[in-house]
Amino acid sequence: MDGNGAAREGRMSISLVYVTTESVEEARRIGHALIEDRLAACVNVLDRMTSIYRWEGTVEEGREAVLIAKTRKALVGRVVARVADLHGAELPCAIEIEVAGGHAPFIDWIEAETG
Repeated sequence: MDGNGAAREGRMSISLVYVTTESVEEARRIGHALIEDRLAACVNVLDRMTSIYRWEGTVEEGREAVLIAKTRKALVGRVVARVADLHGAELPCAIEIEVAGGHAPFIDWIEAETG
C-alpha cells in the first residue's frame, strides 16, 4: 500500500458486477438478496437510465435501472447466477468489470463483507 492508502498492483481481487433491470424495484430486490446472501458488500442502484439496443432484429429503446454490485472476483459466478435466478428478463445483463486498483481500506472492507 502506498502512503495514500492505494493498494499495490497484483493485490486486487475485487470486481464490479453491472446489471440492468426493468425497474428500480427489481434492482432493489436483487440488490437486497445479494447483500443478504453476502455475495456483495455494497450495491448501488441507479434509476432512470435509457437503453438503446437491438433485440430480435429491431432497434428498441426503453427505461431501465442499473445495479452495480461490489464483490470479490471469486464470487462473480455466484453473483451472476443469483441475478439470473431473480431477474425477470429472458436475457439479463450481468457482466463483470474487473477492478485494477483502489483505496486499500475500502477493498479490504469489500473482502471482509463477502468473506
